[in-house]
Amino acid sequence: MDTESIVTDLDRALAHRTGRRLNHLQRMILQQVYQGYKYREIADAVGYTEGHIKDVGSDLWKLLSKAFNTKFTKSNCKAMIKRSLQSAGLYKPENFIPPVGDIYRSSPTPDVAPLAWEEVDFNIEAQDALDPIASFDVPNRTFMGRSTAMAQLHHLSRHQGHPIIVIQGTGGLGKTTLAQHFLHQQPFEIVLELLMAKETQHITPADRVIAEWLKQDFGVEAGSDFGVSLSRLQRQLQQQPVGILIDNLETALDAQGQFIPEHRQYLELLRVLSLPRNQSTTLITSRDRLCEVDANLVHYRLPGLTVETWIQFFQQTVNPVESTIIQQLCHAYGGNAKAMGLIAGTVQTDFEQDLTAYWQNHQTHQQLELDLTQLVLNQIRRLQQLDTSAYWLLCRMSCYRYQDVAQLPIAALRAMLWDTPNDQQTQVINALERRSLLEFSKGKYWLHPVVREVAIAQLRQSDEWDQANTAAALFWTTHIQQILTQQDALAALESYHHYIAINDYANAAKSILRARHNQWHQHLPLGCTLHRMGFVKPTLIAISTVIEQVSDPIHLGELNNILGDLHWISGNISQAIACQQQTIGLATTTLNTGDLANSNQHQIYYLKMLKVDAQLSLGLYYIDRWELPSATNLFEHVINEVKDTAHDRWAQKAQVCLAYVLAQQRKAPESLKLAKSVNLSPAAASAQPDSFAYFLQILGQTYAQLHDYKTAQTFYHQALTSAEIGEYPQVKARTLSGQAQLHRQLGEFESSIILHETAIALLETIGAKCDLAEAHLQFGLSYQAAQQNDQARKHLAIAQQLFRAIDAPQQLQRVELAIRQIPPLPNPASHQV
Repeated sequence: MDTESIVTDLDRALAHRTGRRLNHLQRMILQQVYQGYKYREIADAVGYTEGHIKDVGSDLWKLLSKAFNTKFTKSNCKAMIKRSLQSAGLYKPENFIPPVGDIYRSSPTPDVAPLAWEEVDFNIEAQDALDPIASFDVPNRTFMGRSTAMAQLHHLSRHQGHPIIVIQGTGGLGKTTLAQHFLHQQPFEIVLELLMAKETQHITPADRVIAEWLKQDFGVEAGSDFGVSLSRLQRQLQQQPVGILIDNLETALDAQGQFIPEHRQYLELLRVLSLPRNQSTTLITSRDRLCEVDANLVHYRLPGLTVETWIQFFQQTVNPVESTIIQQLCHAYGGNAKAMGLIAGTVQTDFEQDLTAYWQNHQTHQQLELDLTQLVLNQIRRLQQLDTSAYWLLCRMSCYRYQDVAQLPIAALRAMLWDTPNDQQTQVINALERRSLLEFSKGKYWLHPVVREVAIAQLRQSDEWDQANTAAALFWTTHIQQILTQQDALAALESYHHYIAINDYANAAKSILRARHNQWHQHLPLGCTLHRMGFVKPTLIAISTVIEQVSDPIHLGELNNILGDLHWISGNISQAIACQQQTIGLATTTLNTGDLANSNQHQIYYLKMLKVDAQLSLGLYYIDRWELPSATNLFEHVINEVKDTAHDRWAQKAQVCLAYVLAQQRKAPESLKLAKSVNLSPAAASAQPDSFAYFLQILGQTYAQLHDYKTAQTFYHQALTSAEIGEYPQVKARTLSGQAQLHRQLGEFESSIILHETAIALLETIGAKCDLAEAHLQFGLSYQAAQQNDQARKHLAIAQQLFRAIDAPQQLQRVELAIRQIPPLPNPASHQV
């Protein structure tokens, strides 16, 4: 592919749209990312720090997103560049043709209907006749002898049209390596990888996986429910070539090869991945057979490496030996790739690269380990005898989860070497590398699943399980200093998982509450930032897991405060109210006990802030239930308690909310007076964009209710600007809904309907159920005002259903009143003669 020409054409299109040109570094980053290189590799190549390359890359994606009106990310840049060049009339197919060695991968997919799951076993002797690439082999010691397997996968996916292929085989055969090589050598614009957790309790739910793919790789928000997200994923798979790897699926399967009950959603995902119109190929690796009859897939049983490959490998790594020894080793281990590497590591390290000596030793002292697990176990036991430090590093490393963070920086390994002098730590790490017990690539480290299984069993039986997890938790706590990306947030949450593993609930709670600076220049607890980034469900689960075990009243109050907002956005208002009431009670009791020393002014300030924040949140919850008198009492209480104090910001917010409630209660003079008294200038709003943007749109609603449409539009504009700059979809959607109501009041129904549709689509993506119910109610009222009664009934019925689920009886009364005001449908009987 001519990446230089592609980037040049994109630069021309950018200049035509914006008058700007890419600088040299931006062009370099685009070319390297397009070819699949990571930021660290790019930094090494061009001589900058990785942090600088990330910063330039982030600005580059924002520039391209704005210029071409489509979201560019590092993951989707291939697809977005092609799409942007097509729209600019600069697309040149010849620039996108793969190199000669990859031409076979460009053959069109035949129009073949997917078959039900079955197993394919190829005649190994006749495999070379399958495809011209059967003789192709990758000149890479980590990927040898798999040209036939590559040809078979190509035959299954391209010639037979199977959308899902399960690569089945025992641990260590090289299933994952094969799948990764195959997918990355295809002409896919995006390759998605899902590494299933090594333990069942840590498996990521399918809905969260899909949401991550949609947002990070396709630039699309997830839906409000699983079905909507699946539909959006389906559309993406039909629009562009996508490769998908689901690795180590066996942990999600039961003894019958079916998905365990708590993860049946993965079957729905497979159904979408197998649809005929998709431009995708999915590879699944599994030790066990997948026996879901409703899934359209084919099994490919991966054979072991051939004797010839073993001979080739050992001739490159140890002294020349008789091929008969290698033949016996290969036969004993079924051609297992990981076993081959482990034996080579032992021969190099312990037998001075003499395979014959290794063979004689094993013949004399022990039987061959015929199972990879047993081989790994014996290797680890031998390591324990020869190198205690390396043994304990391996065992301690097994406590890392290798899930949300699949590969570790070297600092994570050093954190496990607390009893090894600094100047000896590199030597210990190298010892594991030489023995092939530690996987590594480009400065990142991880354990093979079989090695981790054996090592973690050793660690759990030792007295170091708690200490290793504590060290890992402390590493993640200190390693993640600020949260700029979703990956940073998930890495910070790793400390929580390690504390949960040792039942240390107090420190697990502290890890959720630990405050860091985030990408919005806020200093917030991790739980708040996770919520802000869209990780509502995992954060809710994490807090719910620890909250009953926490005794510290301040921590308990903080957790309830975050949990209340999580329940609120999920539509569980009753639970949200209970959480904030708990926060208020705990903060009040702690402040009144007298245990706080007068000198601890910061803690006193924080507790008062926690209390008024919970009261303000309660008022907002009561507005969503349309219990306006209760909301009024809370807002008045906040104003009276903290106005003109150090917590005056909360009084300002409460005044905004109270003005809105008074306007809804037809108390126009009082509402207007209060709204005008609020000091919420654009400068103040920009200083606290996250919180003030929300209240700007409430002020807009207030002035619209008071028929001051010009002022309302001013505040809506400020709110929308803040929401778009800060990427606050909830505020943006509420503002759009408010603007739609404003256009309705002005009789501009066409504009009103467009804004309603946009707001509802956005609210569906973020799952804000209370806001969604109100948006449908307002949409129904707009259609009613436009005398489109059928559409009015439709949206009012949806609002009715949502408010019923939320348990908001006062809101139901509003909807029922609106329904009664729609003229009844004609009675068919009245037309009969």
